[in-house]
Amino acid sequence: MKKKLSHYDQSGAARMVDVSEKAPTKRTARAHAFVSIRAEVLAKLPENPKGNPLEIARVAGISAAKKTAELIPLCHPLMLSHVDVEVNIESNGVRIVSSVSTTAPTGVEMEALTAASVAALTVYDMTKALDKSIEIQDLYLLEKTGGKSGDFKRA
Repeated sequence: MKKKLSHYDQSGAARMVDVSEKAPTKRTARAHAFVSIRAEVLAKLPENPKGNPLEIARVAGISAAKKTAELIPLCHPLMLSHVDVEVNIESNGVRIVSSVSTTAPTGVEMEALTAASVAALTVYDMTKALDKSIEIQDLYLLEKTGGKSGDFKRA
């Protein structure tokens, strides 16, 4: 059986999914992004005149998760119970993992993805003066729990 896309009505027009009949349940999601940065640029991060790019990115990701419904037109505004963004330097860049949770009738995958993507964009913004060739890579959902579709964990 072919699945239908829930954000379209019978005529193909975009719509916000009605979740008013769904019971609130605990929902979580984790997302990932990677910012590829040359080692010599990574070494200069502590001297960044704009401040600590990793801390600014972490706070930007948390703020972005809370604003997801303002950015993605058909997302439901959700009261998030927790948002965390981990931003860690590795030998070839910065790894970002966001975690979001709520108790609601719909999931928080988009909030986790928004947090990771905005954190990655913030790392770029805070370091672009040092290197324009920085790349944002590998934005994806790591896992989600709760909801009718069940749990998902990337292999």
